[in-house]
Amino acid sequence: MTMPYLAQAEQQQTLEWLDGGTFSVLLDGRATGGRLTVGRFRVGKGEAPPFHMHTREDEVFMLIKGTALLWAGEEQMEMTEGGIVYLPRNIPHGYRITSDTADLLMIATPAGIEGMFRHAGRDITTPRPDDFAIAPEELAEAADLYGQIIIGPPR
Repeated sequence: MTMPYLAQAEQQQTLEWLDGGTFSVLLDGRATGGRLTVGRFRVGKGEAPPFHMHTREDEVFMLIKGTALLWAGEEQMEMTEGGIVYLPRNIPHGYRITSDTADLLMIATPAGIEGMFRHAGRDITTPRPDDFAIAPEELAEAADLYGQIIIGPPR
């Protein structure tokens, strides 16, 4: 894309994600010509993805609100409100939310990771099954399809 793109809130897709949290696709590859994905997580205490790494994209996280523990490789760090981290591709990483709630902004380049969230997540505009949960097999399949490698359980 060589033109600016504005996505108003009502144009952004929100997906139910791990542990009852949500992931909103703010800008995807269609909007950015494949250059980047921008997303926003709104999650609760204890939310933690599996320890994983990206093979196709670099990732930036900014903790807008809340606190978290972050692992990059074997290094453990504390993230506080306003903290930002750059995670190059092929570096194993994960996090665990330590505050009651957290709001995280994610930027990944190039675009494409939004496909993983769409594959395993549930669009909140669709009816919610009573027993909705993202099964580990479903998450593993989505991760594999979009170049993510799950290394181990959440930390």
